[in-house]
Amino acid sequence: MSVLAFDLGASSGRALLGRLNDHKMIIEEIHRFPNDPVQVGQRLQWDILRLYHEMKQGLLKSKQLNAAPTSIGIDSWAVDFGLIGDNGELLGNPYHYRDTQTEGVMERLFKEIPASEIFSRTGIQFLPFNSIYQLAAMRQNHSPQLESANRLLMIPDLLRYFLTGEMNSEFTNATTTQLYNPVKNCWDEDIIQRIGLSKSLFSPVVNPGTMTGSLRSSVMGELGVPAIPVYAVAEHDTGSAVVSVPALERSFAYLSCGTWSLMGTEVDKPVINDKARELNFTNEGGAYGTYRLLKNIMGLWILQESRRAWEKKGLVYSFPELVNMAEMASPFVCYIDPDDEMFLSPGDMPAVIQEYAVQTNQPVPREPGDIVRCILESLALKYRYVLEMTEQLSGQRFNGLHMVGGGIHNELLCQWTANAIGKPVWAGPAEGSAVGNLVVQWIARGEISDIWEARKLIRHSFGVKVYEPEQQAEWEEAFGRFRQIIGLTSKIQQ
Repeated sequence: MSVLAFDLGASSGRALLGRLNDHKMIIEEIHRFPNDPVQVGQRLQWDILRLYHEMKQGLLKSKQLNAAPTSIGIDSWAVDFGLIGDNGELLGNPYHYRDTQTEGVMERLFKEIPASEIFSRTGIQFLPFNSIYQLAAMRQNHSPQLESANRLLMIPDLLRYFLTGEMNSEFTNATTTQLYNPVKNCWDEDIIQRIGLSKSLFSPVVNPGTMTGSLRSSVMGELGVPAIPVYAVAEHDTGSAVVSVPALERSFAYLSCGTWSLMGTEVDKPVINDKARELNFTNEGGAYGTYRLLKNIMGLWILQESRRAWEKKGLVYSFPELVNMAEMASPFVCYIDPDDEMFLSPGDMPAVIQEYAVQTNQPVPREPGDIVRCILESLALKYRYVLEMTEQLSGQRFNGLHMVGGGIHNELLCQWTANAIGKPVWAGPAEGSAVGNLVVQWIARGEISDIWEARKLIRHSFGVKVYEPEQQAEWEEAFGRFRQIIGLTSKIQQ
């Protein structure tokens, strides 16, 4: 019997069937589709109905394969949402978190609600695109959508609603909004009211593993499929990725590596104190009574956007070609702070990197190989920087780092990460979010006993590739220089 995971990333989506066979997980990708945002005037939006259409194609393909799933789960990126009107219909396309509507909103809101208070009530990292700032921007702009809204649904909640007609907010994604209070374990009504909204806009919160309904009759009739149960999994894709970490010890550090890099550890209670706020860490909900103490890092978005910029100029490179060019380039020439706001918005990323080098008095990388080497070295060094902060905040010392997600296909980045942190990197599985999605369904269905049995099963099914640290002296020197550079940019911004 198969279960079906819809795993939606910021650039593509997949439908994957999973089954358990002879104490192994077997997964099969049956449908893949692009997830391209659409610019309409000044607004950048998600094509949410296209995503829903592609999900239905995934269901049809499972039917054609005679592998009708016994359940369905959806995971996606966080913070973005759709608004539902009184008639139960979607009021408009959800805004993309990279849309410019939130520029300056976070700083303006801090004048009404101090940052220290927001963090003490939510434990969430300050990022300009968090749901709270998107909603504040819409309120300031007198958004007709917001004024007419009856209910807010995060992206997986919204797609589940399309499938089932039921409205719920899943816990791991709800916590990313910076509107959820993890101490009281509910929506924070005070903050919601102070940004001019009503708590009634927000749906009841359900935990990963909750069966939230079955396919509605219109979907069954259109696709010719039965009333398949739909589960709320760990619907923030990072939450699902952390479920998939094949750790054998309770204390472990992880890096979910893709368009975004998310590094942290799993904790039983949120870490909400002045140090966590100062280091801008976040406490996102996890599966099975856990929290994810982590930090967002810009990730391979910078490389992806650089590749797009070169393509526009007629320079077409595959990712393996770019990685090979980086390996051949001179080492430790130029560094960037991947989390500088310069790198957040779409655009000519190589030019932005060159401008960063000018501002920080570094040699300016000109050739694609030099630019890619700068990106990958900087990411590896930022991973060490954040890993050390994770140890400091959690009071733990980690023997190595688990890397999961599509970024582990970049073996050079995995090796350089091991070099940078001076510890082993254990890479796998690459399909982390999808595997975690499937696991929560299996646990809910009683086919796997708990998350620790699941993690052993994942390790047995997919294995891990070990990268041992190399060139320690060179990378130690590079880390010192990197810290100087990112300290310099902080002073420039001030």
